Amino acid sequence: MAEQEEDFSSLPLPDRFTHKNWKVRKQGYEDAAKTFETTPDESDPAFRPFLQDSGLWKGAVTDSNVAAQQDGINALCAFLKFGGQDACRRSRTVTIAPIVEKGLSSTRAATKQSALEALLLYIELDKPEPIIDDLLPSLGHKQPKIIAATLAALTAIIHAYGVKIIDPKPVLKALPKVFGHADKNVRAEAQNLAVELYRWLREAMKTLFWNELKPVQQQDLEKLFEAVKQEPPPKQERLLRSQQAVEAVSSTAQEDREAEAVAEDDQPGNVDAFDLAEPVDVLSKVPADFHEKMASTKWKDRKDALDAFFAAANTDRIKDGHFEDMVALLAKSMKDANIAVVTVAANCIECLAKGLRHGFAKYRGRTMPPIMERLKEKKQSVADALGAALDAVFASTGLSECLEDILEFLKYKNPQVKAETLKFLIRCLKTTREAPSKTEVKLIAETANKLLTDSSEPARAGGAEVLGTVMKIMGDRAMGPYLDGLDDIRKTKIKEYCDAAEVKAKDKPKPVAPPPKAAPPAQRKTITKKAAPSAKKPAPPPSIYAQEKQSPQSKPPASKLSAPRSLVPPSKPGLQAPKKISGPGGAAPTSSTLNSPRRTITPQSVDEPSTPAPASRLSQRGLAGRPLGRPAPTSFSASTTSTSDAQPPTATITPAERLELEELRVERERLGRANEDLRSAHSRLQSQIHELQHQNAQLIEDHTRDVLSIKAKETQLVRARGDAESAEASVGRLGRELDRLKREVKRAEERQGERSPPPPSSSYSRDTSARGRIYSDGSNGAREEGPSLQQQQQKRIDSSASIKENGGGGGGRGPRSFVSSPSEEKENGVLEGGEKKIVPSSRNRSPVKMPATSTQQRQEQQQQGGRREISGEGGESWKRAAEVTTQLKARIEQMKLTDESE
Repeated sequence: MAEQEEDFSSLPLPDRFTHKNWKVRKQGYEDAAKTFETTPDESDPAFRPFLQDSGLWKGAVTDSNVAAQQDGINALCAFLKFGGQDACRRSRTVTIAPIVEKGLSSTRAATKQSALEALLLYIELDKPEPIIDDLLPSLGHKQPKIIAATLAALTAIIHAYGVKIIDPKPVLKALPKVFGHADKNVRAEAQNLAVELYRWLREAMKTLFWNELKPVQQQDLEKLFEAVKQEPPPKQERLLRSQQAVEAVSSTAQEDREAEAVAEDDQPGNVDAFDLAEPVDVLSKVPADFHEKMASTKWKDRKDALDAFFAAANTDRIKDGHFEDMVALLAKSMKDANIAVVTVAANCIECLAKGLRHGFAKYRGRTMPPIMERLKEKKQSVADALGAALDAVFASTGLSECLEDILEFLKYKNPQVKAETLKFLIRCLKTTREAPSKTEVKLIAETANKLLTDSSEPARAGGAEVLGTVMKIMGDRAMGPYLDGLDDIRKTKIKEYCDAAEVKAKDKPKPVAPPPKAAPPAQRKTITKKAAPSAKKPAPPPSIYAQEKQSPQSKPPASKLSAPRSLVPPSKPGLQAPKKISGPGGAAPTSSTLNSPRRTITPQSVDEPSTPAPASRLSQRGLAGRPLGRPAPTSFSASTTSTSDAQPPTATITPAERLELEELRVERERLGRANEDLRSAHSRLQSQIHELQHQNAQLIEDHTRDVLSIKAKETQLVRARGDAESAEASVGRLGRELDRLKREVKRAEERQGERSPPPPSSSYSRDTSARGRIYSDGSNGAREEGPSLQQQQQKRIDSSASIKENGGGGGGRGPRSFVSSPSEEKENGVLEGGEKKIVPSSRNRSPVKMPATSTQQRQEQQQQGGRREISGEGGESWKRAAEVTTQLKARIEQMKLTDESE
């Protein structure tokens, strides 16, 4: 029980904010709110712990106990209300998200209201952009109730401050996402927010999100918008702290603001869609063949090109760029023979002027004269398109820029051009927001007076309407001299046009300059009179609290500089506030303790210097103008006279004042040194900045050079790769050609072997007898009649060696020489696969032919098919083949003779 009855009120507020007992925390929140309400100003020490540790407010907003949470949010509101801008900036980074998640979605209505009030105070104290940026991410929260609470808070914020304080563009961009949410409460709050935005923006809000909504949602919103259209224009219900300060200083500012608000109320929906739309890069959407089609001789091609450009430029806001070529082509199209091309070109100029606004002013001189010259077209659709283009060009510039061209075309001989130009001038006068100057009024009035006597009725009526509209802007008195020579009928008509005209500009007379400073000298005299009371002693200085509560009409107290040190409250370190020291322009104390006394000099005291003028000058300068030395001693007569006149005693500088003066001088020197240090640091930083900029420029130049060299190397590499690929292709082609030539040479050799003459009959008989002896029985006969097996192998080796010497080789290891033939390879015992076949000697050869293999058949077919392809390659090939054959035959004969001799 003792622990429950323990009193925690003696603990500091930060400790009670973080206590584990919710009752202690709740009581701490309540005490903190009361403490903040009783603070005298924003610099009170009570705010210091919460400014140094902003995390205390996060715990207060997210308190686990709902009752304590409510008091915690109330304490935060008191902290913001009385802590000022510093309290707002220090705490908003840690409290906005908890307020949205725990405060706005609370089940208690009071907690919700306090959380919303905290958000409104955050906006009131500083600026709304950080708060809106912290609220928008909550629209993507997982819990639908938090999204709905955030939408409701945004609706309340816009309702309180309006779209001139709250930027509506980020909110409008986030609307389509919440309109597609699955929760009906979220969609309902999104509709409320859209309706609130429509109250301020009207139709301009549809440019950002309307096309992303479903048709059903658009219909529902249109029904809600119909009810809003009948309501009066909204006004800002809550002022920022900066606006409150301005209104507190000057009541005239408040009257001006109310007058501006009334003027704005007369024009509902004054927020333009141009301000809300995002710039679109139109030049990137222009077709590539635009210039080619515009140069075509067919009007259909020119119209198609202009239609494509119109589709790209028909947007609310266009990104500024180089439109000189486009404007030149559009101006040239004004002279086109086909009116369809002229109409589309006028529509394109209108879109460009509306999308670029003031960025189109530089193209006015190139577009307005051709359009006005084309006003001679009598077809109404063409005239309407040209008039709309002229209105858009005028809106991007002003009356002063366009007036010269307009007055020039009012002298045009074509009555159609004159009539349409008059209509354009009347529209300019009605829509301009700046009243014309006296020179411009004179030019307009003289031209209109000439038109009153024109032979065409539309010109006469237009001249009267121009004069009436100018009279509406400038007033009857300013237009009186220009209407003196007119008859009553024309004056009546001009007056009728003046009464019916609706203009936006009014001629405001220049404010009369005030008289040159007549009041300040009288004020100084009044202060001088009050500065020296005659028979009253200086009153002791009142306390600082009495000084604060003293009314402005009462007499100001003496400065604390003349009071004793014990009565002066402790001041902050550093320089004192300027209002504490008397000066010529401030609310200086008028007590006699701060002013030097006026001495009365008798005529007898000739040796005394007269000092009234320095005394009066020093009395106006205050403490800083007093001499540091002792005042000069006065004579007895002077003192007697002063005493008899009841003048106050001479005021001297007390030691406390002298000490304070020395402190001020030391502080001034310290500030001077600090100022010099800052200047030197600034110069050093500036030099470093210039050096870094130079280095940056050098690095950019090096980088550009490196990039160019890399691109050059890449180009060389690409070329080298292309050359390598072409070389590889050439090598492959030459390889295939070489293979083909080798096959042809092989076929030619084979054909040569077939055409070689047969051996003589004697050798054939000897081969036959030898072949018979090989297969005879009996080893003796074989040894006597034929050579041994080793000799036959040696002969085959020699034969193959001789063939290799003549260019032949293995069957499959390399290409055959063109001088060898298949018949020679057979005679040497070599098959096509590179294998050697043991063949008996020529004299023992059997007359029976061996069957040809499939490879030999293919070779014979190829030889027969290739006989027609090769056309006599040569006498040399045949001659060499014949010589080799003759050599082989001679060698074979020699071998046979050797065998017989053995």
